[in-house]
Amino acid sequence: MCGLCGALGAAGHWTDASQRPQAFAGRPERPLRQERYERIALLNQLLRPYRLQLRDHQGSAYLLRSATGRQAVLRELCALWPEAERLSGRRCDPLDPAFIAALAPAEG
Repeated sequence: MCGLCGALGAAGHWTDASQRPQAFAGRPERPLRQERYERIALLNQLLRPYRLQLRDHQGSAYLLRSATGRQAVLRELCALWPEAERLSGRRCDPLDPAFIAALAPAEG
């Protein structure tokens, strides 16, 4: 998709809604932006075993990048896991024991 078409699309997917609007009272633009960055940080922890990284793209999309430089622009988070599978070349299964083990902190 070209950048212009992506910019003109409808805004407001449910995954971008603020879960804590009262936490940032007095700063109307802050809740969504702050929660977006927190959401991205959490997702990057989940994507690390697949050697993928998610970034904000102009506040209206996400940029998913692989360790080899492949990338995809995601309009909404519902496209994350199919694109993660495509870019990593692996099936992304959050219930896979190997995936869960990779997320666990190292003991010792």
